[in-house]
Order: sequence, then C-alpha cells, then structure tokens
Amino acid sequence: MNQLQATRPARGGPAAFSATATIDTPGHAVGTSPQVYAKVAGVIWLIVALLAPFGEFFVRQGLIVPGNVAATAEKIVASQSLFRAGFATDLVVFVIEVALAAVLYVLFRPVSRTLALVMAFARLAMVTILGLNLLNMFTALQLLTSPEYATAFEKGQLQALAFVFLNAQHYGYALGMVFFGLHLGVLGFLVYRSRFLPRILGILMVVSALGYLADSFTKFLLRQSADTLAVVVVVTALIGELPLTLWLLVKGVNVERWRQRALASPTREIDGRALSSVR
Repeated sequence: MNQLQATRPARGGPAAFSATATIDTPGHAVGTSPQVYAKVAGVIWLIVALLAPFGEFFVRQGLIVPGNVAATAEKIVASQSLFRAGFATDLVVFVIEVALAAVLYVLFRPVSRTLALVMAFARLAMVTILGLNLLNMFTALQLLTSPEYATAFEKGQLQALAFVFLNAQHYGYALGMVFFGLHLGVLGFLVYRSRFLPRILGILMVVSALGYLADSFTKFLLRQSADTLAVVVVVTALIGELPLTLWLLVKGVNVERWRQRALASPTREIDGRALSSVR
C-alpha cells in the first residue's frame, strides 16, 4: 500500500512532511519529491531550448537557400561537418525529449491522469515524427556526397533530388510542431488547473501553443505568410515556454499544494499505484 510519509517532532507541533513517498513495489522503494521532478523538468527543458535552435535555425536555415537548388547543394557540400553536427544535435534533443515527457507526466498526473497522458503522448508523437524526419535530412546529404550516387545520376539531378528531401524535412518539421502545439496547450491547461504553479504560466503556455499551431498550419495552407508567422513562434515561445522553464528550474512547485492535489485526485496516484493515507 502506498503511503506518503510524514515526520512529526517528538514533542507535538505540526507534522513536517518528508519529500519521499513509499511506492507499492517489491521492496517498497522510496519515491521522489515533486520538487525534484520540477527541477529535472526545468533542467531538461532548458537544455532542449539551448540545443534545438542549433539544428533548425543555425544549420538548416543557414545552409538551405530557398528556391535555389544549386546554391543549397554547394553550401551543404562545403559545410558537411556543420550539417552532420546539426543532425547529431537533433538526435540528442529527441532522446532527452522522451525523458522530459515522462517527467512532466509524473509531475502533472495528480491534476488529471488522462490529460497528463495526452500531454505526454503528444510530445512523444512530436519526437517520433521529427526523429523519422531526420532521415530526409540525412538522405539529402547522402545524395550530395556519396560517390555511388554520382555514377548513377547527373549532378543537377542529384541536387534536385536532395532539394526534394530537404523540402520534405521542412514540412515534416511543421507536422511535428502540430503535436508540439497540442502538447503545450494541454500542458498550459494543466498548469492553470494545478494550483501548485502560478496560473499565468498556464495562460502563457496556451498562447505559445496557439503560435506553434498557427505557424504549422500556415506552412501548409498559406505558404506566403509562413515567414511572418515564424517570427510569431519565436516570440510566443519566449513568452510561453521560457517563463515556465525558468520557474520550474528556480522555484519548482508548491509541494504542499501538489500533495493536496495528489490526495484529492480520484485515484490518489503518486509515484506508484495509489496514495492511500497521510501519517
């Protein structure tokens, strides 16, 4: 049976809650404080925020010349190491994104287990799409640099094929951002309802979600306006994601209110199968 442990001074006084929970698993392993999950989420999200722009903005947008197949091919061939570094950085980001989805699920499960699952799976869907989408980027590099392709196709044909895969990567990224927008929207709602984080952070996250969704759908429906809305995404990300990231990293959550939510949740779930009582 799961129990949230509380330590009480020997001579009366209010109970001082410990930061552990006993989990209903073989050996009764000790659980982790929600403050730890909050700090870990903040650290991981900050790492993602620092690494993710490198591959998308510095590498791809720096090397790909819109509408110019030959110039794009020449820049990629001349900067193969940079192109591969962008690929590797994205791989690292996607791996730690999986961990972030899991940590956020545990942190917000007391608010709503169903919505926490939707939030986590939406982020995992984004990671899956963007991870597979990297194959388009790698295939373009292979077409431009592998000797075996040079003997089968003319240079102009290889450059055109590589550009097709780079375009596919561009739209695949936009598709992944649709699920990221869903993730942020649900996360914003959970933050707003949580009571262990400031509600304004949840509102800002919803604003950020709308920015990502607008940008993604614009790429598919109103291509001529995509560049303008790309700026909107950067702005909404700064006013939405960054405040929550820094709050989790510096302040964490209100542990007492988090525990109250955990106790009040229908299934009383916390760090294990069930939270049955407070001693």
